[in-house]
Amino acid sequence: MAASAVLSAKDFKTDVHNDWCPGCGDFAIVTALQMALAELQLPNHRVAVISGVGCSAKIPHYIKSFGAHTLHGRLMPYAIGVKLGNPELTVIGAGGDGDGLGIGAGHFVNAGRRNVDLTYLFFNNGVYGLTKGQASPTLKLGVKPKSLPSPNINEGINPIWLAVASGYTWVGRSYSFDVKHLKDTIVAAIKHKGLAFVDILQPCPTYNDINTKDWYSAKDAKDAATGEVGARLYRLDAAGHDPVVRAHEEQDAKMLKAIELGAGWGDRIPIGVFYQNELIPTYGERITARNPSYKEHPPSKERIAGADGRTALSFDEMLKPLRV
Repeated sequence: MAASAVLSAKDFKTDVHNDWCPGCGDFAIVTALQMALAELQLPNHRVAVISGVGCSAKIPHYIKSFGAHTLHGRLMPYAIGVKLGNPELTVIGAGGDGDGLGIGAGHFVNAGRRNVDLTYLFFNNGVYGLTKGQASPTLKLGVKPKSLPSPNINEGINPIWLAVASGYTWVGRSYSFDVKHLKDTIVAAIKHKGLAFVDILQPCPTYNDINTKDWYSAKDAKDAATGEVGARLYRLDAAGHDPVVRAHEEQDAKMLKAIELGAGWGDRIPIGVFYQNELIPTYGERITARNPSYKEHPPSKERIAGADGRTALSFDEMLKPLRV
């Protein structure tokens, strides 16, 4: 048997025209995801990318894999259904801050209770970019980007706090224009056994003139310890943070530390892994414990009647004509 070809990032690129605004962080995010899938050597037909509505929701069109561009705020229940329907798939949810914490907030919270083994990439730029720059749920109170007629009147939601409190068992953050760090963060999130959340900070060059690329580069910020400028984003691992829960007795303290670090903003914004806990059983494991036959006969292995009512096909057999 010939050895399988080594996949590269270009194997996950499509020919679909990309119409994001020039300078948008989404370009870097899709590149980092393609790089991550290649590093993990995940076959295209074993990956499913699910999105909701918004600029970021176009990402399934640009990733050569299975995917679905679904409804506003509904990417999480759809992604959970895909994972439970075929546990062998690597499922990645990709959606914006408005999609996830506006209309999708209820799904965001309740997904954490289940701990389904999938990854949620959260595109966070503080505005609704597709609908002309209204304040998203993550925009801070009193901030006035150029797209708003007056300062934001609502308090912003902290997605790190909410993910930890809701039960996500892996919580991290990266920055769109630090592509290597973002790629490494996505790889770690996908490898995690359980529900992983990646808060991805990104500029919106069209509507958010506050949190710009120059702002994230911190030309106006100074490190209190070293006096150096350009230190707005700092890495948690370099700062000595240990996010891993190794015993159940550590869980509360690690969660509280993640929440404390998640409060950082302004001149010092942490990126990296805030919290990691693989001691919590996944939803698939809970189903198996309740119904042992699920492990022996998961949906992906069941034979499904064909259109003629006679032919029986397994999920894998149905995928064969679609594989790249």
